[in-house]
Amino acid sequence: MLRTCAALLLIVAVGGCATVHQEDLDAWVGHPVSDLDKHPILLTFSVVRTTAADGTEIRDYVNGRNVAQCSGGGTVFAGQVSMATYGSFANCMQGFAACHAVFYIKNGVIDHVSAIGTGGMRCYTNETIRPGFSGSANVR
Repeated sequence: MLRTCAALLLIVAVGGCATVHQEDLDAWVGHPVSDLDKHPILLTFSVVRTTAADGTEIRDYVNGRNVAQCSGGGTVFAGQVSMATYGSFANCMQGFAACHAVFYIKNGVIDHVSAIGTGGMRCYTNETIRPGFSGSANVR
């Protein structure tokens, strides 16, 4: 019984740490878009690219299962998609547990980043998601 309580407390304590830290997202502001292309964790995620009416490039890096069910046969991952197609993808993803790291890019520079959970997923960040990270990591 004591072991069960200790294990439960550890799970609750660790779970409490798994959250989005704004400083991890803000660390990307001002970095060139090329830093996204070289980040070892982001390279493992599916990415959907679109461009807003004002010319802002939007990249949605998706960490989740069943992403392909919303991908139109994978077409959303092949280059740029229209805002309408991106909207359909985002709407479909509401039914699947995933975390979306959405980067807004202006003139080749990251303007801001948002972390959006869908389908009940809670996003988390830590130092491994920051620009310049080059080590090994496990992604949940």
